[in-house]
Amino acid sequence: MAEQPEPAAPQQRVVRVPGSRRARLTPVPGTDPDPESGPAAVEKTARTVRGPKGPNDDQLMQDVPPHY
Repeated sequence: MAEQPEPAAPQQRVVRVPGSRRARLTPVPGTDPDPESGPAAVEKTARTVRGPKGPNDDQLMQDVPPHY
């Protein structure tokens, strides 16, 4: 009557980091844990695509918010 559970697939574990208030998860098997390892060309084109320049864009870029 008591069924044996199937062996679980490898999962993430919580790892305590000495000197830190936050814990960290181990990477999921089969993934790349480094977020900066993606293709640089995709990131670069995503950041440089902009619409047409408006008449007050230069002024808006020079303005400093009052909380600075």
